Amino acid sequence: MNLNIDAEKQNTFDAIVVGTGISGGWAAKELTEKGLKTLVLERGRDVKHQVDYPTMMKDPWELPHAGQLSPEELKLYPVQSRTYWVNQGNKHWWVNDLENPYTEVKPFDWIRGYHVGGRSITWGKQTYRLSPMDFEANAKEGIAVDWPIRYQDLAPWYDYVESYIGVSGQAEGLPQVPDGKFLPPMELNCVEEVFRDKVAEKFGRKITIGRVAHLTASLPHDPSRGICQSRNLCDRGCPYGAYFSSNASTLPAAQRTGNMTLRPHSIVHSIIYDEKKGKAVGVRVLDAETKQETEFFANIIFLNASTLGSTFILLNSTSSRFPNGLGNASDQLGRNLMDHQYRTGAEAEVEGFDDKYYIGRRPNGIYIPRFRNIGNDKRTDYIRGYGYQGSGSRESWTRGVAEMSFGEELKNSLTIPGKWKIGITGFGECLPYAENRVTLNKDRKDVYGLPTLSIDAEWKENEKAMRKDMRVTAAEMLEASGFKNVNMYDAPNNIGLGIHEMGTARMGKDPKTSVLNKWNQVHEAPNVFVTDGAAMTSSACQNPSLTYMALTARAADYAVREMKKGNL
Repeated sequence: MNLNIDAEKQNTFDAIVVGTGISGGWAAKELTEKGLKTLVLERGRDVKHQVDYPTMMKDPWELPHAGQLSPEELKLYPVQSRTYWVNQGNKHWWVNDLENPYTEVKPFDWIRGYHVGGRSITWGKQTYRLSPMDFEANAKEGIAVDWPIRYQDLAPWYDYVESYIGVSGQAEGLPQVPDGKFLPPMELNCVEEVFRDKVAEKFGRKITIGRVAHLTASLPHDPSRGICQSRNLCDRGCPYGAYFSSNASTLPAAQRTGNMTLRPHSIVHSIIYDEKKGKAVGVRVLDAETKQETEFFANIIFLNASTLGSTFILLNSTSSRFPNGLGNASDQLGRNLMDHQYRTGAEAEVEGFDDKYYIGRRPNGIYIPRFRNIGNDKRTDYIRGYGYQGSGSRESWTRGVAEMSFGEELKNSLTIPGKWKIGITGFGECLPYAENRVTLNKDRKDVYGLPTLSIDAEWKENEKAMRKDMRVTAAEMLEASGFKNVNMYDAPNNIGLGIHEMGTARMGKDPKTSVLNKWNQVHEAPNVFVTDGAAMTSSACQNPSLTYMALTARAADYAVREMKKGNL
């Protein structure tokens, strides 16, 4: 008996998926539903829907330290806490930065969650399609390389994904943000309606309700997911499955097929490339609990470990054929890192609505689609554009923290809703720059003894000029709408803080200038697919997660067809 052969057979699958976040869950679902025995590897702990959401039903007063992290806890999250979102209700979703270091050649905020479901549990759910002009912009403007696909290639897959996950939104007929398959939209409140009407009247710009992956109606194909309850406690994990996450949707679908083997605590650190076969044959895994090394084998490998996670694996997969990382003959692996810049805009006070309020805590806001550098609206100081997200609301009881009153006077004052306010913040496109990159750092190890990444990226002149326009124009729209005490703001915003990191293994037509082809295959290792944010050739200004899902579904369909033909 050859024990090595037996062990290899036991560890062999039709397909391997690395990562369980937004794109990894989709890869698992699609491959298993098409009949492939699929191993799904997650470097973090297991998280089961509902069972492992410890704070999902807790009221604010049930959390210690008024919901804030203690000084000792903050020491574990020096990077994650830069978001200002880490708190007692969601701290279990963020990585321990001390155990997972990286090198910031220039400031970069790498926000991560290592567990089954990944950031699909904590994402903002804003769900927009890229437009035809987004796929064409690089070619028209001579920036970086051309996308190898166009909007029409992805449109049916946008349809497919939206219909499955459930996207609430309003059709507006705008070419720069195409309509999709929508559930009923959430409602604008009275102040937002005034803002919408004034901006349309004075600027000819559209304001719509955000398009979000929240159920406002039931899904016949998935009765296990409930309708949004307007609690706005989403980042704790939704017990109703009302917003899309891998845990509530795609992973259970994969599990129902009987074809998925889910293995948490499995850190994939490299891909096995067989020089004789001229193809990738498997992955090397370090068990996060036992520190034991294991190899798993498959015909198809999908990398969905997040933009920088997938690129790390490729960079760390060296061989005589690929001394600088798997599929890196182009020297583009790790380059062209992008994010969306935000946290600049304007806010104002609103008068005349003190007798108005709203029901619930809507987990959504308004969206102002891009209008810059479209049609006759041309800028000379920068190319591309931005959109806005924001909302109108009344101040909550937390305003009492700064009040001088106390006792009965304080209690009475807090029973009255606070002033109406409105604010919008821009989300701006970042161009792909070859020098914005990540590299492997073998001198600095993580808690598992693995190499780490060095990140060297920054906003450049195009982004800085756009950023200035984002806040000035926000103030102009608020003032023109009649709101008072308009205040522009520009908060610190390192690249990375948008948590929309993209690029580093871009798609392209030419293997000499790109890492992936039009089907998300590694040019030089076609049975390896990368369908997370690493694949992005440009960033557009829309939230990108829907595009990752559509790319994943499309690539999985192609991979299975090619495997059945014997081409993979």
